[in-house]
Amino acid sequence: MNRLKMFTTAILAGILFFPLAADAQKQTGIVAHRGFWNCEEAGYAKNSLAALRCAQEAGFWGSEFDVNMTSDGVLIVYHDSDVEGKKIEKHPYSEFKDFKIKNGETIPTIDQYLEQGKKYPETMLVYEMKPHSCDEVEDRFIELTIEKLKEHDLLDPQRVMFISFSIHICEVLAKELPGFTVQFLGSSQSPDELAEKGINGVDYNHGVYTLHKKWYGQARNHNMSVNAWTVNNKKDMKRMFRMGVDQLTTDNPLEARALMQEMKITELK
Repeated sequence: MNRLKMFTTAILAGILFFPLAADAQKQTGIVAHRGFWNCEEAGYAKNSLAALRCAQEAGFWGSEFDVNMTSDGVLIVYHDSDVEGKKIEKHPYSEFKDFKIKNGETIPTIDQYLEQGKKYPETMLVYEMKPHSCDEVEDRFIELTIEKLKEHDLLDPQRVMFISFSIHICEVLAKELPGFTVQFLGSSQSPDELAEKGINGVDYNHGVYTLHKKWYGQARNHNMSVNAWTVNNKKDMKRMFRMGVDQLTTDNPLEARALMQEMKITELK
């Protein structure tokens, strides 16, 4: 095979691997995963108020956070479904209110978190709604979430977007809050399937885009918002930036920023 043929074959292979790479976005928003926790100022505490504040002050496009609901309907910002063996959904807030996270803060309530969120209108609040035990509980969770966003004057698609592993939560949000970005986190459904349910975004683990090579193109065909999680090493970041994701969710947002500058990709803010 001569050099020209080899070059042509390589180009075609790249196009087939990522069908829309030639039309890739030249700008991407960095989402600080559970806030910009990976720094001294935040005390290395994920989902802390300090981590949110650090993400805001650093000027990242978005800050992601995880929300669970207690048995008495209090929304708290905490990743796991249990705290020291106690299932959050099955216990009242009084049993969690004094628990200290890594930097000495107590677990933030959604009220505390949204109050800090309001202070920087330019930072997108990437609200992850954790799956709960059944549709009825998730419906209550959604109802309380919308109430709280209204109370804090944040029920605005320019201020908040939603992500979830629960397909039920995504479907209900898409129906109840048209105009808001709702991204499905799981890998069980393709963009084509999600679009049929009215869901307008995907937030797949970065490896899913390699495993299912057509899914990125499907998402673009449906004009979906495209996010990737949790992209922490340089090689994977490069792959996602070249593919053209709208958002990149990472524990290492400063490294992502430096790489974007190196690759001459515009960072959305």
